[in-house]
Amino acid sequence: MRFHQVREIVSWAVDFHEQLAQQYAALAKKTEDERVRMALNYLAEHEHRMQGGLARYLAADSEHRNVLDTWFSDLTELPHSDVVTRLCESVACTTVDGVLATALTIHKTLEDMYRHRAEEAGIAAEQAFFTALTNGHEAEVRRLVRDMARLEAY
Repeated sequence: MRFHQVREIVSWAVDFHEQLAQQYAALAKKTEDERVRMALNYLAEHEHRMQGGLARYLAADSEHRNVLDTWFSDLTELPHSDVVTRLCESVACTTVDGVLATALTIHKTLEDMYRHRAEEAGIAAEQAFFTALTNGHEAEVRRLVRDMARLEAY
């Protein structure tokens, strides 16, 4: 059993979104297909926005400071982190649909991690925090699907 602070998960997610943004940008530079390049560039920007939003939680003056300092015990290092890392290493970039499918799988896995933490929360503030992250992530996925559909329509 390992003890963690909520801050660790948020910090990991900030780093993860930044890493994923860099990976999408690098893949965009390598692809020949213009639509796929546009999709990958869009995803890179999207991940930068996700990273920036989560990074604000970690600011010293964040209203979430108390919940970020909350300790919890868990049997795993970070739930789903290995799965997410493997997904990132296998981003399909031959079609817009392939790019979207991989991005959605990655986002769904992150969403599941937040939902897991909400379900396992020891205090109401922690549960509310991770429920809000889950709901925000769901909204981002809907926006992502909508915007990628627009890209595919052009």
